[in-house]
Amino acid sequence: MQGKLIIFSAPSGSGKSTIINYLMTQNLNLAFSISATSRPPRGTEQHGVEYYFLSAEEFKQRIANNEFLEYEEVYEDRFYGTLKAPIEKQLEEGYNVVFDVDVVGGCNIKKYYGERALSVFIQPPSIEELRKRLIGRGTDSMEVIEDRIAKAEFELGFAEKFDVVLINDDLDKAKADALAILQDFLNS
Repeated sequence: MQGKLIIFSAPSGSGKSTIINYLMTQNLNLAFSISATSRPPRGTEQHGVEYYFLSAEEFKQRIANNEFLEYEEVYEDRFYGTLKAPIEKQLEEGYNVVFDVDVVGGCNIKKYYGERALSVFIQPPSIEELRKRLIGRGTDSMEVIEDRIAKAEFELGFAEKFDVVLINDDLDKAKADALAILQDFLNS
């Protein structure tokens, strides 16, 4: 039996990664989609573990060969995307594949797979709360935080394009709600 696909998108600081990490520990036969990038590995990152590391030229060739479900050129020659072949392999092996992608990528994957995919948008309770969370992380300058807030405002405009909008105003409730949503989808 082929697996299904679960797409998560959210503005930075919405709790998406925390919710996904929680779901990966639940007994749902999930496999995580590994993205491809043209940036070099950082620290101990390994090809095929954190990312598929490709040269910019190889990335462009694979785009020309229609090997991506979705991709984005974030900066000149700095690409990120989702290769079709590894996803198809995971699905054929019966895994339910989880994606952590930006809103445009999420919409593209949903369009490609249709009803086999569930798209979930994790929404912060408000922009003000999002700003507090990003400041509370203590990892970014105010300039970076304001850039993330501006991007979040853009991304929030995509929420209605997703199958489910999950408001994360209480992390434990959001985790429980996400688990229930996935169980319903996977059992349907």
